[in-house]
Amino acid sequence: MEYYNYIKSLHLIFVITWFAGLFYIPRLFIYHIEANTKPSPEKEILTSQLKLMTKRLWYIITWPSVILCTLFAIWLLILMPVWLEQPWMHVKLGFVVLLILYHLKCHQIFKQFQRDEVKYTSNFMRIWNEVTTIILFAIVFLVMLRNAFNWIYGVIGIIALGILLMLGIRLYKRIRAKNPNA
Repeated sequence: MEYYNYIKSLHLIFVITWFAGLFYIPRLFIYHIEANTKPSPEKEILTSQLKLMTKRLWYIITWPSVILCTLFAIWLLILMPVWLEQPWMHVKLGFVVLLILYHLKCHQIFKQFQRDEVKYTSNFMRIWNEVTTIILFAIVFLVMLRNAFNWIYGVIGIIALGILLMLGIRLYKRIRAKNPNA
């Protein structure tokens, strides 16, 4: 198993690039929503550029990252099947399933924006963007703490993180209301 650390490193690299895509795509959605309120021709110029940017991010970075991340994860589990017997791994895989569902929903939203269908507000997208943050925190703490993970503290921590993120979004909304260029 001398190549185990190489596989683990590649898995981690593609986890990072996948999360980068999932963090950035909602920001592009927000810019797209806000561009839709601009007058012509600014609206058409911005939405055209944003559609190109999201398409490149989604198909060149994010989708390949999720596929490669998953392949290397499966390879790691084949090399270390004992992990599948550990409760922390079951919980982690549950969060990974949530992350994949989030990814698929982002894909659906991406397709809507590509068709110029704007069904969401920028405030909704700001909140939507934080789902990735919560899942990231949960997965990192599970992997790092493993069997030392205490459910009570974990649940309290994720709830506190969610509250802090919502307060941050509200504060940012107030700042933007006072200064639209913020």
